[in-house]
Amino acid sequence: MPVRTDNPIIRLDYLDPDVIRTGDTYYMVSTTMYFMPGCEILRSYDLIHWEHAAFVYDRLDSTSDQRLEGSGNIYGKGMWAASLRWHKGRFYVCFVCNDTGKTYLYTSAAIEGPWEKHIVEGFYHDCSLLFDDDGSVYIAYGNRDVFITQLKPDLSGPLEGGLHRIAVSDQGNPYLGYEGSHFYKINGKYYLFLIHSLRDRWMRAEACFVSDSPEGEFTGGDVLVDDMGYFGQGVAQGGIVDTPDGKWFAVLFQDSGAVGRIPILVPISWEGDRPVFGKTPRTVETVSGRPGYRYEPLVQSDDFKDGPSLAEPDAQADKRLYGCYGLKSCWQFNHEPDLSLVRLDRKQGVFWISTDKLCDCLTQAKNILTQRMLFAGCAGEVRVDISRIKEGDYAGLCALQGRYGMVAATKRGGRTLIVMESREDAQAVEWESIEVKGDTVRLRVEVNFRDMRDEAEFFYHDGCTWRRIGPVHKLRFLLDHFTGCRFGLFLYSTRETGGTAGFGEFLYRVPACGGG
Repeated sequence: MPVRTDNPIIRLDYLDPDVIRTGDTYYMVSTTMYFMPGCEILRSYDLIHWEHAAFVYDRLDSTSDQRLEGSGNIYGKGMWAASLRWHKGRFYVCFVCNDTGKTYLYTSAAIEGPWEKHIVEGFYHDCSLLFDDDGSVYIAYGNRDVFITQLKPDLSGPLEGGLHRIAVSDQGNPYLGYEGSHFYKINGKYYLFLIHSLRDRWMRAEACFVSDSPEGEFTGGDVLVDDMGYFGQGVAQGGIVDTPDGKWFAVLFQDSGAVGRIPILVPISWEGDRPVFGKTPRTVETVSGRPGYRYEPLVQSDDFKDGPSLAEPDAQADKRLYGCYGLKSCWQFNHEPDLSLVRLDRKQGVFWISTDKLCDCLTQAKNILTQRMLFAGCAGEVRVDISRIKEGDYAGLCALQGRYGMVAATKRGGRTLIVMESREDAQAVEWESIEVKGDTVRLRVEVNFRDMRDEAEFFYHDGCTWRRIGPVHKLRFLLDHFTGCRFGLFLYSTRETGGTAGFGEFLYRVPACGGG
């Protein structure tokens, strides 16, 4: 059955996508960096609609920085640009982690797991695996200079005496040199798909090079230079995949401001052995392998009542729907969570967070529970039980990024206040405070990403209506976090540890136009 939609196909921050097909099912992996559980894989039957399929890992190496111990963190680091492959009945996911300096390989017989963790000797930036017909295994990787290295049959490291060479180079590019490797063998030819910037201005472009062999000369150049009319933000970097009826598509991303980098679907035609992208279409059409299939939403409201306990999320069905340590799979924590500090009361519908360290700002808080924000606008609301917060605690709802904004309840001098705070440059500023009574507050964050406005507004409910607090906050996509802005439920302490806050009735609101 034909399926049509407008680009972008997913209006959420799923960056650096790689995509494969097994039978009638497509799988896509994307960069999750410091969020955990990590390395999310999505599933689709038409390349247009997607749902959560699995997280590859709950924890990576549990370093002190990954656990947000003390003042350390891994914002802007973590896992980048995974390669997803299916070979002889097993799935393979390979990626580097920029805080540990390691290359990780996870394998599984099923996309749901369990996934086995391995380390590949060496560090392979933006890597892509290729399993050749003769049993050889190659990995393409690098920035500016893009290498191809032959691996041992067990993928544990470089094969002694095996191929190791520069395939293409973009040295001297004043912006972004070739990276984001995607390596394929198609009809006997070897293809390297890469991202880089145009040399005369910042604009991402997709390039492709082809060779008769891994050892041969790779020739080619740019195959897609198009911003869809959106502020010079080119469409590039991602995987290509064929459909059961022989058509080809690329799943790439486009920088879209503070919301992050969102996936675009581009049809591919072929002229001999050369892929032809043309222009990025506003509307794309595919064929569904399972007409009528109902996809689970990638972002959603949560009353925290349905699902397993946090201690027993072991059934495979539960793991798919409740893959975030027993919470819905739309959630991720800002770093590896400390589960001894969280508790889920399914009967009352409350997610409780406690503190065990002092923080000087929001981003160092453990156990921030996050969801992606939707292009071109959305809102989040939550009820917060503040009856057990302590002096100097902050409990609330934020727009999470390096230049964050937040609305929170705090205890100060025995009074309960609602405050709006944001980080401007390196300094946090409290813009407004309102004294309130009672043990619960309801808070709201609205965001507008249309045409790069990238604005957030913050509200509290006074019992009768929503009231805005503080100024409109300008959101910014910066390299310090390197991810799109997210809603975050948080608690942190500035004076004494041991405070507790409860979160319930989270509502994810989308405008009637669907956010686009």
